[in-house]
Amino acid sequence: MSLSIVNLCYLLSAVLFIGGIKGLTRPRTAVRGNLMAAVGMLLAVVVTLLDRSILSYGWILAGVVLGSLIGVLLAVRIQMTAMPQMVALLNGFGGGASLAVAAASFLSSGGPVAASGAIGLTAVGLTLLIGAVTLTGSAVAFAKLQELLPGRPLGFRGITLVNGALLIVALGSVAALTAGHGGIGLVVLLTVLALVLGVTLVMPIGGADMPVVIALLNSYSGIAAAAAGFIMGNTVLIVSGALVGASGLILTRIMCVAMNRSLAGVLFGSLSEDGGPGVEADEVYAGKVKSSSPEEIGMLLETAQRVVIVPGFGLAMAQAQHAVRDLADTLERRGAEVIYGLHPVAGRMPGHMNVLLAEAEVDYDKMQPMEQINPHFAQTDVVIVIGANDVTNPMAREDKGSPIYGMPILDVDQARTVVVVKRSLSPGFAGLPNPLFAKDNTLMLFGDGKQAILDLTGALNEAA
Repeated sequence: MSLSIVNLCYLLSAVLFIGGIKGLTRPRTAVRGNLMAAVGMLLAVVVTLLDRSILSYGWILAGVVLGSLIGVLLAVRIQMTAMPQMVALLNGFGGGASLAVAAASFLSSGGPVAASGAIGLTAVGLTLLIGAVTLTGSAVAFAKLQELLPGRPLGFRGITLVNGALLIVALGSVAALTAGHGGIGLVVLLTVLALVLGVTLVMPIGGADMPVVIALLNSYSGIAAAAAGFIMGNTVLIVSGALVGASGLILTRIMCVAMNRSLAGVLFGSLSEDGGPGVEADEVYAGKVKSSSPEEIGMLLETAQRVVIVPGFGLAMAQAQHAVRDLADTLERRGAEVIYGLHPVAGRMPGHMNVLLAEAEVDYDKMQPMEQINPHFAQTDVVIVIGANDVTNPMAREDKGSPIYGMPILDVDQARTVVVVKRSLSPGFAGLPNPLFAKDNTLMLFGDGKQAILDLTGALNEAA
């Protein structure tokens, strides 16, 4: 196949990638966008496999078979609630693959670095650095999300200085490699430093900041892939990696704004795990929490004309999305308007709640983002909060001494009545008590999220 045809196919793949990302920006077009991107990648892979410089397809075929088996197994076995962990793991695999490409290119006797001289060696050094950081950083994020490691910040005093020193030495190693002053020993040193840096960067970050970390690691994996594209001289890898890197950075920025956090604050600090000085749960709740029953809340919903459902990670853990959809259907049959209010960081990854609700066949038009739903809470009869904590915490709006002060939240407390479905009064990822639970217009429905919603739907049906 001529080079001009190859480049034309790569250009078409890039166009499909861009169209796919554009489609993924809206739930209604997400499936089509995903398909476009997949077709673009298939075209790029097929064209690459027709390269005449490939001597043997044996290892390639083995990799395709093994990777396909692993992919099918993950697709079948992984629950939707574990999707954040899977995304973190896939980010790590992407970084690891780029790391392997850079190491193989440097160590091969033929020196297949496409970009000659300093440019090629710079690409190798940066790919080693970013790929290794992404690999171990994603592994730590996975372990925290899977609860193999505690979700709270872990580390030691002065870890920020250690990270700074590791980064300076690693960048110095890249510069030395670019200047041609190192061999295998320098490559090994750079890789080890980057692997350690990935661990020490993510370990001090708490669970509340995990959505930002996942988005940032996704960006790292794209940047590493783009750098690997320079090493291999592969145009489509450069383009696709750059697209992933740029979109990941944009998403990271969106997540930081949604949490009122700076990127530096996420990477070099963490939300307080104890709610800050003087903030105690007993002091916040002061015996004002009102527990209710499904029957009482069912009676309240009988006359409700407008109901907003606010899902959180507790809904995901209880796998209550289908039960919630059934409750909404029941309310709509009784003449109520039901919509869903979604915070950008509800859950453990961006878009987590949208995916769960879509799995339960909730209409996309009923999923309203925070900025769209907030002005309407004051005209809402009942808000049902299911497992959401930090994203509904009024301390972000009212308490200047709170670690989350200034973070945009869903203003659910402005509704006439708020029903909070939760197992207990335990805090969310930020480790803060939630004054919402003690407000005069709030009722607590304690229990497993799925069972509580089923009981609530049953109470409504019995009253019909």
